[in-house]
Amino acid sequence: MPEKGERSIGALVSELLQEVRTLFRQELELFTAEMKEKLAKIAKDAVAIGAGAALIYYGSFVLVAAIVLGLATVMPAWGAALLVAAAFLLTGFVLVQKGRKDLKQMEKKPEQTMETLKETVTWAKTLRLSRSSPRRTGFAQKSATRKAI
Repeated sequence: MPEKGERSIGALVSELLQEVRTLFRQELELFTAEMKEKLAKIAKDAVAIGAGAALIYYGSFVLVAAIVLGLATVMPAWGAALLVAAAFLLTGFVLVQKGRKDLKQMEKKPEQTMETLKETVTWAKTLRLSRSSPRRTGFAQKSATRKAI
């Protein structure tokens, strides 16, 4: 008969199942939050790449205009157009390179989720081992008793 404070096996199993459900729900919430954070960073880097690409695109038109003006006349107007085109192209190139570098350096795996899953597996293994340890100990004690007889 269970003493006060002791619970039945059914109650313990029910509590364990509830705790496991809660644990997995929390793991899923962590995964979702971590992936949203990573997607926001990817979106920011994609915007930088897009802005850089747009500046390169429009800079190339200015460069063409500069070449046309330079060939059409030998006046200083082409120098100004060439300077603007170079500024657009250089700025666009820097933005595209920054976005590419940041995307390459970003860790794509959900690190926190992986770490907590490893902890959960370790915890589950300790439960399994602690549950089976008394049986092994009991068997070893019985074997020792049989040898003594």
